[in-house]
Amino acid sequence: MPETKQIKSPTPYASSSDFQRIFHEDMNGLYLLSFLLTADDEKAEQCFVSGLEDAVNGNRVFQEWARSWARRVIIKNAVKVINPRPVDESAYLSPVSVNSNGKTLPAEHQVEIAAVLGLEPFKRFVYVMTVLEGYSDQDCSLLLGCARRDVLAARSRALQQTGSVIDSHLQRPAANQNKLVLDDLCSSAFEDLLHV
Repeated sequence: MPETKQIKSPTPYASSSDFQRIFHEDMNGLYLLSFLLTADDEKAEQCFVSGLEDAVNGNRVFQEWARSWARRVIIKNAVKVINPRPVDESAYLSPVSVNSNGKTLPAEHQVEIAAVLGLEPFKRFVYVMTVLEGYSDQDCSLLLGCARRDVLAARSRALQQTGSVIDSHLQRPAANQNKLVLDDLCSSAFEDLLHV
């Protein structure tokens, strides 16, 4: 007699309590995602709260997709709030490391975060979605409502810009370190001259 196969029950859907748990456990990561996209504390909070509401009250998803779905609703809410559009590069002179309230970024932000926040909104969204979150160019273009070529161009420029900011930051301590060594040599030579 042929062996009977057990039919597995379908994968259960994520419940509202699953999403509440995910947003509680991954609060820092989800808020950071919101902040990197919006570059503004208030808007990041708004996206986080709206994301939780959308995840809890939204479409049913399989449990194993719940975490990625939570991140996706954060991204979709940030797109609604910021509405990033491709811009003419000549119209955007240079990135500034300030949030939308015009306040300078706090010193405790890491250089990598500051580099991302310094990007203009469209490049920032493309960078976060494709580089940090691993979205395909096609998915990114669909979520942002733009052409794929805009995503490719923005990611290339964002990678160059963030790389340049990080590289200049990494070179700065070396220059400061060399200056300290030179200052120490000069001051000890100066002290030697005074003691002669």
